[in-house]
Amino acid sequence: MRNPVVRVVAIIAVLVAILLFYFFLLGQRGIALIGQGGVVPVGLGIGVLILPIIGLWIVATTLRAGFAHQHLAERARDEGLELGVEGMPRMPSGRIDRDAADAMFAEVKAEWEADPDNWRNSYRLARAYDYAGDRSRARETMRRAVALERHERRA
Repeated sequence: MRNPVVRVVAIIAVLVAILLFYFFLLGQRGIALIGQGGVVPVGLGIGVLILPIIGLWIVATTLRAGFAHQHLAERARDEGLELGVEGMPRMPSGRIDRDAADAMFAEVKAEWEADPDNWRNSYRLARAYDYAGDRSRARETMRRAVALERHERRA
């Protein structure tokens, strides 16, 4: 597979298939425990049945967020709004140099402060947070960008 996108999608599909099979096996075990009767086996069976439900919710939520983020990335790329990080200095690990990432972050944050209700600025800020190493703020800001873009499409 030469196309890296196809490779990533194939890996995700395989992992989801493995998880679904695992959830199926857990469900079978839970039903078998409940079928034994008795307080302890039924309690354990219910607990085991809850695990695949939680797992399915996590997988669905993660995939939905990934598709939404990919949609924003494609729109930003099409509009020429992706952050240009190709020529930035990098550490031996491949990550962008911290000082360079912080300088880029300051610039992008100023853009966002000028128009915080624009999904494009929130998307760029989320990417800048990610490059600067602040993953929790990157996720939070990306959720905001997704919501703003969804609102824009519906308006």
